[in-house]
Amino acid sequence: MQLQILKSKIHRVTVTEARLDYIGSITIDQNLMDAAGIFPGERVFIVDNNNGQRFDTYAIAGPRDSGVICLNGAAARKVQVGDIIIIMAYALMTPDEARDFKPAVIFPDTESNKL
Repeated sequence: MQLQILKSKIHRVTVTEARLDYIGSITIDQNLMDAAGIFPGERVFIVDNNNGQRFDTYAIAGPRDSGVICLNGAAARKVQVGDIIIIMAYALMTPDEARDFKPAVIFPDTESNKL
């Protein structure tokens, strides 16, 4: 049996951009992706603390130290610039693997989106 377990979490970052005319995805500062162990192209789940929206997309790396959190394409309709979001990634694990697994959870500054 495989369980879907929280692997990575970027807790409470501020949306800096929303670009409807882009193909899709969420652009995340590369430093945040590295700290959370999120890979380019990885499926991520987004929770918007301001409006309750929950959706998924894939991650693309933004410039390091930029603080960028940009929802692209259709996801741009689900957020507003300035909203606080949580970004999560999950992994499939056996119950034995899940028992001892500790997710990477980071808490960036919500003003700058930096660690």
